[in-house]
Amino acid sequence: MKQIFVRRAVIVAATILAGFTSCHALAEVSADKIEQRTAFTLGLEKGAFTISDLVDEGIRTNYAVKTNTGKKYNCYVTSAPSILGSVVSDAICQEIGRAAKQETKTDGSACNALLKAAGKC
Repeated sequence: MKQIFVRRAVIVAATILAGFTSCHALAEVSADKIEQRTAFTLGLEKGAFTISDLVDEGIRTNYAVKTNTGKKYNCYVTSAPSILGSVVSDAICQEIGRAAKQETKTDGSACNALLKAAGKC
């Protein structure tokens, strides 16, 4: 009886692992999707930049961008499997050498989009 339970546990574990592997394959991001999302985020035409150093971390794909004018960015997109293929987020990019600007209120606390819209910053 104990031996049957162990065999079933191994079969269930292998099935789950196979499911994760196939989901990961479905969530892979195509180069075309990365280029589309990056062009939109940076406000550039496709072909006005090059993408390099792609690193697939499963859900998140990191990469470097260099524009034809010489600006450099670190970017990433996230993806998740769905019934129709993979769903890819907008690209998130930060120009290299420029820190993200953090606005503050008069009391020194951080602003966010809602406080800014309300005129509190």
